[in-house]
Amino acid sequence: MREGEIRRLLAANLLCVFSIGLTAVLPAFFWEGFTVLGTHLTWLCVCSVCVSTLNIILHLVFRPNLTPKRSSFAQKISRFLKCCIYFFMSCILFHAIIVLYGAPLIESVTETFLFAVLLSTFTTLQCLCILGPNIQAWIRVFSKNGAMSIWENSLQITTMFSILGAWFGAFPIPLDWDRPWQVWPISCSLGATFGYVAGLIIAPLWIHWNRKQLTYKSR
Repeated sequence: MREGEIRRLLAANLLCVFSIGLTAVLPAFFWEGFTVLGTHLTWLCVCSVCVSTLNIILHLVFRPNLTPKRSSFAQKISRFLKCCIYFFMSCILFHAIIVLYGAPLIESVTETFLFAVLLSTFTTLQCLCILGPNIQAWIRVFSKNGAMSIWENSLQITTMFSILGAWFGAFPIPLDWDRPWQVWPISCSLGATFGYVAGLIIAPLWIHWNRKQLTYKSR
């Protein structure tokens, strides 16, 4: 396994971590009264847009899924439209799952949907960037020993940490602590964000530590 590829992965992940930090600090200079807790829905939108934009840019720069087969302009347009549809479907699916896990069905619909968009940004968008709109590839990557590159290993780790972070973030909500961050969906979205950041940092370190044991089959 090339050390240069691991360094590229680490650089890309650290840029994502840095961008999330900026979303919590930078808007306050242009938006009076902006805080992650006080204007949480705004922060959800800012964070989702910034992380999505950076992930797409990093995908175009590093090209982790570059293949020798060239595609026509029409194929690229079709692929882009499929990715947009898949992302929207992911938001709807996450929204439904969140409601099934206890989120309000009628009340706080906007909050729940924006949280679903954030989760889709941390999980589905990365799948679309690395694997494309290929369900078979998604199933392969998230099956046992299905990763074929360090980028796919990183995708597994960040996705798992993001979902687990959102799940653990729901635990404080029913407690009677009466804290402002217990309002739906602040603790869940913060949990997902912390989980995503943890995954971004842990993934390249874990891959570097286990690089001698990791072997990838050819595509």
